[in-house]
Amino acid sequence: MAGIRLPLEDADVSHATRQVAAVDLISDDDRSVAADSWSIKSEYGSTLDDDQRHADATEALSVAAYRAPSEYSSDKEEPDAETVSSLLGFQSYWDATYADELANFREHGHAGEVWFGADVMEIVASWTKNLCIGISQSHLPNHVDNANNLSAGEPEKELSNWSVLDVGTGNGLLLQEFAKQGFSDLTGTDYSEGAIDLARSLADRAEFTNIKFSVDDILDTKLDKKFKLVIDKGTLDAIGLHPDGPLKRSMYWDSISSLVASGGLLVITSCNSMKDELIQEVEAFNHRSGASPESDTAVDQAFQYVDHVQSYPTFTFGGSAGSRVATVAFLRN
Repeated sequence: MAGIRLPLEDADVSHATRQVAAVDLISDDDRSVAADSWSIKSEYGSTLDDDQRHADATEALSVAAYRAPSEYSSDKEEPDAETVSSLLGFQSYWDATYADELANFREHGHAGEVWFGADVMEIVASWTKNLCIGISQSHLPNHVDNANNLSAGEPEKELSNWSVLDVGTGNGLLLQEFAKQGFSDLTGTDYSEGAIDLARSLADRAEFTNIKFSVDDILDTKLDKKFKLVIDKGTLDAIGLHPDGPLKRSMYWDSISSLVASGGLLVITSCNSMKDELIQEVEAFNHRSGASPESDTAVDQAFQYVDHVQSYPTFTFGGSAGSRVATVAFLRN
């Protein structure tokens, strides 16, 4: 998972410098609190209980995002709440995180963080597999969680036609899960070189020789290829935590739309946006990109909502029920 690269315009240099400097003042404990809101460790290197980490995830994200400046101790200027809330939006945060994880892998063999949890990673891969097979068989199951809805065929052959791009791949474990599901044309990108080094090391160790990795920033992508399936687990979330989140999210949609082939899928997994919020964001992009807001036909939309994972556990907070994680699929027209 990756955040974004901060472009330094003349008027913003001093402000951005203060922001990055403030990030450097955050202690390892504070970085851990922020990361814990995004990740669940299991067999990949932690003795912490997965269920408890799931239960604490939403609260921890809030704590990391809105902790008061007075809770930090430093001889230097303390970071304000805005700086703390945007930790996960800076490349410096991810570079430091993956430098630590790469060192931990080399010393102990641990794969590191499993963003949103291993169970979510497995659900995303298997659910997306069934959705892709359904599209290959010229129908969209109403409930793709149920594999029995799919007609008989040759899944391996059908999945071989799906080129997969994972933006903000992080340690690349999600792509390994997709490989286990039968996908074979797999590419992962991240703007952190440390993340790509770790992802390559982990893929080599697990003998996933068909997964390709490269350093690339989704907001300034150098990729010249379109993919039939583009997956994002947490990258849009991280972009939204940058102080210029709304602008950067707009840039994200411009860029991501250029990478999804016509008739392909974009699958986004988020812990910051609910299903309806992601759909609204896509509809706003459709309108901004020139699609007709009066038309309901798919041909007039850049992206069309297809389905969402319906099997995630739900919780109730403040009288509202929802899931801690949302995975939503959109069809590129």
